[in-house]
Amino acid sequence: MVRTVLGLIVGAGLLSATVSAQTPLRSALHDYRVVTVVDTLVQPWSIAFLPGGDALITERPGRLRIVRNGKLLPQPVEGVPAVSYANQGGLLEVATHPDFASNRMLYLTFSKPMADGKEATTALVRGRFENDRLTNVQQLFESVSKGRGHFGGKIAFDGKGFLFLTLGDRQVAPEGNLEAHPAQDLTNHHGKIVRLHDDGRVPTDNPFVSRAGARPEIWSYGHRNVQGIAIIPETGDVLATEHGPMGGDELNRILPGLNYGWPVVGFGVNYTTGLAIHKGTIREGMEQPRHVWVPSIGISGGMIYTGDRFPQWKGNYFVAGMSGQQLARLTLKGTNVVSEETLVPQMGRIRDVRQGLDGYIYLVIEDRDGKPTPVYRLEPVERK
Repeated sequence: MVRTVLGLIVGAGLLSATVSAQTPLRSALHDYRVVTVVDTLVQPWSIAFLPGGDALITERPGRLRIVRNGKLLPQPVEGVPAVSYANQGGLLEVATHPDFASNRMLYLTFSKPMADGKEATTALVRGRFENDRLTNVQQLFESVSKGRGHFGGKIAFDGKGFLFLTLGDRQVAPEGNLEAHPAQDLTNHHGKIVRLHDDGRVPTDNPFVSRAGARPEIWSYGHRNVQGIAIIPETGDVLATEHGPMGGDELNRILPGLNYGWPVVGFGVNYTTGLAIHKGTIREGMEQPRHVWVPSIGISGGMIYTGDRFPQWKGNYFVAGMSGQQLARLTLKGTNVVSEETLVPQMGRIRDVRQGLDGYIYLVIEDRDGKPTPVYRLEPVERK
């Protein structure tokens, strides 16, 4: 698919607040501008919005920060669990329960230090967020996996009392017998998406709940590192953006019990050598992606836009790109991609994209080396 790159191309550095606020950018359907909401964040990973106007942002070194009235509060939130800040790990996702306004339940994912002090795994906790503190923290899930990076950690609620959690393949090298890779093995959580009740219980209708030896939480498998997951409100379809190897980023429709192929099939090659990884791009019994990025854009967060600020973007799937330094807007027909447009090019590594309660689109920018970075907001501009 040919990509349309619209908007103002700037240098490799980040736009200043003055330039971004005053320079309208063009797109096929909406003109928009990019406004700096807050800056000086250190490796931010995820953002969530609270009734009343506050925003919560995770910083991977282990801090949960509050943005209030346009200001980043100096003190991080108390009560956040200790994290393993290494090899892509740290404090990852922050998400509010669908009924947060009444129950104050806040969910976090992070790389949890294991007993040996050398390894870490992905954990999911929830606690009660009140008075700028997190209390009554309970662990709901801990991944059975070992490795370096690729912790996954993205959360989506389906509105029916269930949550989906993504788990990476932990960078286990794809070599030798690819069918024996841990992402293809149902006895662990490498490269899986799991489905839980919102209190951590395992649903009795999960696809592998009765299979001997299989982890009952597993919903789908054969993933590399899903860093974005969203649910289409009208249909309940689950869409996930999977960070692949070079030339292997994917958008998938996630269905229960299905195998998404990593590392047996795929479209990518090894980063360092450019040599083939997979046995092919298609195999019976393994799902094909709905969209592939070649070259890769370094996929991270994803969301379905449902707001009113950009009415012609309603129902579009937005995908954040890190190495590609861009926001991809996908027009969908059902769960199929019919067009793609590139927005906000060359404005930094976009780690997360979220819709605020105000209907604007927010972009979390990170820097690999931990240099201070901002959160941006896209606002509509009337076309002249």
